[in-house]
Amino acid sequence: MVLIAPSILSADFSCLGKEIVKLNDAGADLIHIDVMDGVFVPNLTFGAPVVKSIRPYSKLPFDVHLMVEKPSILIKDFADAGADFITVHLECKEEIPFLISLIKKEKKKVGLSIKPNTKVSDILPYIPDIDLILVMSVEPGFGGQKFQQEAIKKIADLKELIGRKKVLISVDGGINDVTAPACVYAGADILVAGSYVFKNKPYKKAIEKLKR
Repeated sequence: MVLIAPSILSADFSCLGKEIVKLNDAGADLIHIDVMDGVFVPNLTFGAPVVKSIRPYSKLPFDVHLMVEKPSILIKDFADAGADFITVHLECKEEIPFLISLIKKEKKKVGLSIKPNTKVSDILPYIPDIDLILVMSVEPGFGGQKFQQEAIKKIADLKELIGRKKVLISVDGGINDVTAPACVYAGADILVAGSYVFKNKPYKKAIEKLKR
């Protein structure tokens, strides 16, 4: 069954701990945390202290998605704060093998994300060294964007490239009860859903609908 990772970018920031507890009770499988630096993307979000503050509210894996130009200066902080996956962008300003080594040094799972205009073939050299590929089906930076259909082919192509390797395929952006089935059929293992989950209470019903 597909795993659901609600993105807390769409949560109520005034009671984030309570929101995390609700996601636990609703059947979420991971918590997706979008970190933005205002440079790589035109927005600012969470720092490591926020992740540390919400860590006691859940035992679910935290996937910290670093939408930043220079992830290297943040990796240890987020690892110490309680991240389980640390996902960096292929398009960032640093060398990917270096970033992979830093994440592995912290004994965390390695995620690598690609933006809509990035070719699937660009990620091929790194597949043996990572645990997760995050396909962006919108331009990173803002929640609530429309799903870009080109992501479906990317997911299918990645599934074929990965073969039997134990690399999860996650998809993020515009996920709802209409776009989710095509993603799963193409080979997605994880659906990152922000607006859909948080705008469709109760959360349990929204999550169950995505899983179906």
